[in-house]
Amino acid sequence: MVVEPMGIPVLILKEGTQRTAGRDALRTNIMAVRAIAETLRTTYGPKGMDKMLVDSLGDVTITNDGATILDKMDVQHPAAKMLVQIAKGQDEEVGDGTKTAVIFAGELLKRAEELLDKNIHPTVIVSGYKKAVEEAVKKIYEVAENIDVNNEEILRKIASTALTSKAVHGAREYLADLAVKAVRQVAEKRGDKWYIDLDTIQIIKKHGGSLMDTKLVYGIVIDKEVVHPGMPKRIEKARIALLDTPLEVEKPEIDAEIRINDPTQMKKFLEEEEDILRKMVEKIASVGANVVICQKGIDDVAQHFLAKKGILAVRRVKRSDMEKLARATGARIVTNIDDLNENDLGYAELVEERKVGEDKMVFIEGCKNPRSVTLVIRAGLERLVDEAERSLHDALSAVADAIREGKIVAGGGAIDVEVANYLRDIAPKFGGKEQLAVEGFARAVEGLPMALAENAGLDPVDIIMKLRAAHAKPEGKWHGINVLSGDVEDMMKLGVIEPASIKANALKAGTEAATLILRIDDLIAASRAAKEEEKGKSEKKEEEE
Repeated sequence: MVVEPMGIPVLILKEGTQRTAGRDALRTNIMAVRAIAETLRTTYGPKGMDKMLVDSLGDVTITNDGATILDKMDVQHPAAKMLVQIAKGQDEEVGDGTKTAVIFAGELLKRAEELLDKNIHPTVIVSGYKKAVEEAVKKIYEVAENIDVNNEEILRKIASTALTSKAVHGAREYLADLAVKAVRQVAEKRGDKWYIDLDTIQIIKKHGGSLMDTKLVYGIVIDKEVVHPGMPKRIEKARIALLDTPLEVEKPEIDAEIRINDPTQMKKFLEEEEDILRKMVEKIASVGANVVICQKGIDDVAQHFLAKKGILAVRRVKRSDMEKLARATGARIVTNIDDLNENDLGYAELVEERKVGEDKMVFIEGCKNPRSVTLVIRAGLERLVDEAERSLHDALSAVADAIREGKIVAGGGAIDVEVANYLRDIAPKFGGKEQLAVEGFARAVEGLPMALAENAGLDPVDIIMKLRAAHAKPEGKWHGINVLSGDVEDMMKLGVIEPASIKANALKAGTEAATLILRIDDLIAASRAAKEEEKGKSEKKEEEE
């Protein structure tokens, strides 16, 4: 960047720095974001296609999950990276609707480009978009219908709608049923609000079976085997002790040396060690425990004593699994064996080691009121197991959102057209150039059902006209595209339902991304060489320190 006052060149930025300013910067950013949105556009809806992503190591991912595609794409452009963050935010907040948010951001920028060509200032467009999204979200919640969270039929339809566009389409009814049961099992009512922590639903993946072999376990599955061959492999009416302490003679923190002059002293030393482990096991047995789940190690000698007592033991279990076990069985995690008592034990009807695929796993089932459950996902291919996990995550999130808020809208583009028509009606009240921005926003919202129609091989213009006509009638507010028949039908009657919060959040996230891009009028990129030089300097400094 060179400034020449009075004919004297003044260098402000480092050599090699690239700067794009004004409209050029804006257009470059819009192009990058639209390119990402167009990539995802073809995956949208029940007839959407999948993407095959190959990373630098050659690992293949086949998916049509928006957040996963953006995560694995390794996007470089700074403006496009913002879309990746928006998608991640949407995924973390409501768990579904990532593609909706990204495609919508692309549509908003497409409409913004048309307004920029009419010499409307970006700030005016941003202001119009912000007002429009407020009205749109208000409208979504206004028309949304309340549901009874105990109505499993409605919840199954919500889960099924979330699974319709996935690779697991064939088994969606079965998986939707499992998703509803899992979420309802872990849902807690606190005051008048429902609280659902999806982390309490454990997901175990094993390829080798079919999707229909996927099952819900009312308890926990530990991806470990029983530590000693002499231990029982099945225990009914299990009393479970959860230990966060090793069943080993612990080594001291500081280095210690023991001098032994006599072989009898060595024998005594070993006997003492054995005695300590025997006492540990006897303490566990005395409180009535017949299953021990240990987060740390279990010594070979301790394993022998446990096996003699007929206690089933599993070692080196993950902390997250220990916490889920505590929730499911009602046990308390104990960090000192001396403190263990009968009240610390959990209960399960059955603890059993079973073979799943090539691996042995310990199933802990039949807990009284399990506040943590496990989904064991099976499929023929490893790729399909991964995709089934992503699909189930979306279904679980959709059901959880519906229970939390109790408000639903129809899918198939129905709510999009309803919102677009409403915004067109109220656009004149904003007046001036902002009115054009609000109308642009309405057209961008209609871009979503158009993408649905395109992916289903239908004429998008024809479909939009039919939808607008249907929504002009009082009884037509839930009319959307039936991509299977190609007609415009009542989506509520067809059971194509989604939580209102997913759609509202997607519109908010897409608008935030678009307005952020529109406010950038200068792009200053440091030279690659300068970046490498800086990196080298910082590494050298770290070595010196």
